Amino acid sequence: MANKKKEDIQEKILDVDASMQGTISFKDPVNLRINGSFEGKLDTRGNLTIGENAKVTANIHGDSIVIAGKVSGDVVASRSLSILGTATLKGNLTTPRLSVGDGAMLQGLVTMQGVSASEGPDVFLTLKDVAQYLEVEARVVEEWANAKKIPARFESGHWVFTKSEIDQWIQQERARV
Repeated sequence: MANKKKEDIQEKILDVDASMQGTISFKDPVNLRINGSFEGKLDTRGNLTIGENAKVTANIHGDSIVIAGKVSGDVVASRSLSILGTATLKGNLTTPRLSVGDGAMLQGLVTMQGVSASEGPDVFLTLKDVAQYLEVEARVVEEWANAKKIPARFESGHWVFTKSEIDQWIQQERARV
């Protein structure tokens, strides 16, 4: 029983370093990272990261998207879109949450819509929750929070985190690797 539970939790990760053309579509959530070149259409669920060296010519639809490379095409993110400082994006954007890093190049229209009701309100996490979620010791998370390396707020003598900010931070950290 313990093995089955561990398998259910295990992340589905697909890392693409090749040059590809066509349509990539996922019905189940995955963590997709594109580091090479891609031309066509991307319809993903879960987390999509366009790496710093990637060149993508495609219309993209996904849940949480982080762009660090070059993208030409319209981007629709149902949860969040982060455009890092190394990114160049030519296309229209639609997302409820947008983060644009200093130095990013953006050409297109931006439409910000509210988060869908099915997502519900953001989840607040404690220091211990984040440590378990990231699979590190609580003291490490506390050090990161004190050094402002991880998104957190100090309220009433305790560190408070939001799951959406932690998820976005994870994607940004993966894009830097």
